[in-house]
Amino acid sequence: MELRYLTSFVAVAEELHFGRAAKRLQMAQPPLSQQIRQLEKELGVQLFERNTRSVRLTSAGQSFLKPVRTVLDDLDIAVRVAKAAGQGEYGRVSVGFAGASTHATLPVLTRAVRAAHPGLELVMRGQTYANVALARVADGSLDLGFVRLPVTQPGVEARMIAEEELVCALPSDHPLASQERIDVADLADEPFVSFPANAGSSLRDATFRVCEEAGFNPRVVQEAPDSYTILALVAAGVGVTLTLSSCLHIQQTGMVHRPLAGPTIRLQSALAWRTDNPSAALRSVLAVAREALPTPTPSRRPD
Repeated sequence: MELRYLTSFVAVAEELHFGRAAKRLQMAQPPLSQQIRQLEKELGVQLFERNTRSVRLTSAGQSFLKPVRTVLDDLDIAVRVAKAAGQGEYGRVSVGFAGASTHATLPVLTRAVRAAHPGLELVMRGQTYANVALARVADGSLDLGFVRLPVTQPGVEARMIAEEELVCALPSDHPLASQERIDVADLADEPFVSFPANAGSSLRDATFRVCEEAGFNPRVVQEAPDSYTILALVAAGVGVTLTLSSCLHIQQTGMVHRPLAGPTIRLQSALAWRTDNPSAALRSVLAVAREALPTPTPSRRPD
């Protein structure tokens, strides 16, 4: 049964006049009459009583009209939804992020997306550390990831959204807590609290790199899965840690933050996605992100 037969049936049923129905459908009357006859033949019932003066629905035609209208209405909705999805107004986008370092950027993005595209769903994947997020974007299991620059994976594009500084967190009664700035070399004999090894934390990687440049490997005595727990352990006197300026909002009794001596060590956070991802919803999120999280000008102040 062809869809055009149903459209023609509704037009004739509402106009009760083949000429007016044909004009409404922008077609000639003979093909319209032929379509109605073909529809009646397929159904095996007569839908209209017609003569030279009038057209009336039969009882079968009256019974058929309401469900046909429902079918056509549902089809119209389906078409509009498909077009909206193709334009990125509907759909799902999976987002990988981790912990406290996204507290200032992630809410801005999610609120902006909800405001611009209320039919679009963000599927949030928490505790996805930067290196893991990048790997999952690269293999296609994530649409969008909060990562660290540089990004060198083929087929993955990234845009910087924030710049953060590496700082030291230590117990407030620690002998170094009285100093305005902490020399990393002075932490050589200190116990460290850090993210788990092999968890994909770019902050752990940066910590080990900075300590190695200062001439030692940090002695990690306790690992924790997020910055909130790590800083709570620092406040408890378990050890010291290097953290990010984006975590300065985490204030723990018994803990202080201190900048590092020497040139400021900066980490750049970014959004990453596959360039060949065909998702219209992802394109909509990226467009919103460009407005909500514009790329900052890299810091140039003297250190």
